[in-house]
Amino acid sequence: QVQVVESGGGLVQAGGSLRLTCAASGSTVRTYAMAWFRQAPGKERELVASIRWFGGATYYTDSVKGRFTISRESVRNTIYLQMNSLQSDDTAVYYCALQRVGGGSYDTWGQGTQVTVSS
Repeated sequence: QVQVVESGGGLVQAGGSLRLTCAASGSTVRTYAMAWFRQAPGKERELVASIRWFGGATYYTDSVKGRFTISRESVRNTIYLQMNSLQSDDTAVYYCALQRVGGGSYDTWGQGTQVTVSS
């Protein structure tokens, strides 16, 4: 069974940076993609960025393009989200998710890590 665990959240001032880490464990050989989602209070969960395990193709939602970078370290079954120029609108719980080959959706989720940006 696959599990993912996030770390790296915290409190930062507007304009600052944070790096989130997500480590996958278990049977990861059939990973298709991993992603970061976020959910702010009173809002729906949204996809922030994703990365395919083979090939490394990435996706970013418009609001984070040019500020956030998703990357992977295949040997460690780990992904990262480097967040720069953070804004108050980035305040949310950030979740890591994994999609398996043939799965069709993200079906493995972490517990989330809080990111708070103070203005």
